[in-house]
Amino acid sequence: MYRVFESLDALVTIVEEARSVPMTSNCVVPRGDVLELLDDVREAIPGEMDDAQDVLDRRDEVVSEAEREAEETRTAASSEAEETLQNARTEAERLVAEAQEEAARTLAEARHEAERAVAEGRRQYAELTDRARDEAERMSHAGRAAHDRLIADGQNEQTRLVSQTEVVRSAHAEAGRITDGAHAEADRLRRECDDYVDTTLAELETTLNNALGVVGRGRSQIWRGQYGPGYGNGRPEPGRTGTGMDLID
Repeated sequence: MYRVFESLDALVTIVEEARSVPMTSNCVVPRGDVLELLDDVREAIPGEMDDAQDVLDRRDEVVSEAEREAEETRTAASSEAEETLQNARTEAERLVAEAQEEAARTLAEARHEAERAVAEGRRQYAELTDRARDEAERMSHAGRAAHDRLIADGQNEQTRLVSQTEVVRSAHAEAGRITDGAHAEADRLRRECDDYVDTTLAELETTLNNALGVVGRGRSQIWRGQYGPGYGNGRPEPGRTGTGMDLID
């Protein structure tokens, strides 16, 4: 087909460049060149027509082949998409299973840690309470013993001084002074005992508050794993106080 177009273009060029005949619209063209180009066109047209016919004859075959290839491509793409989707589902199920297993393990560890912290808090509470009680009793006994001893010394001294007539007056004064001193010493010992008991109980309160803080953090981890993010932001589980005392109780 290109050869036909090329010959026709050459004919048009010859006509356009041909010498005009005066007083007419005719022109003088080289006969040999024109005939040669026409022969080329005559020879080229049957071949080009045959090629065009071959294209037309093969049109249905080409379309069928294209449709077949398109169908094969669609089938392959569908199979690949299905396989990819199945692989994605399998991977998602595996990740979900791993996440659930990890959550269960974390929850178990948090519960174990909370139970351990509660047990440790109870042990420390019992130990400090017993120690404070023993120390208070010891200080109380010591104070009473010192009080009784000072009172007895004062009374003995008062009796001794009263038995001496020449120093009866001074004996009474000394006995009163000793008695007052004994009472003052007893009051001092009692105040020291009370201060010691108060200090011991304050230390016990601090220790228990620390233990309750550990318990509260452990329970917060349990709430976040079991009830979702909402329970980990200061919102306790329904029926719970969130202070850790319900675990101790």
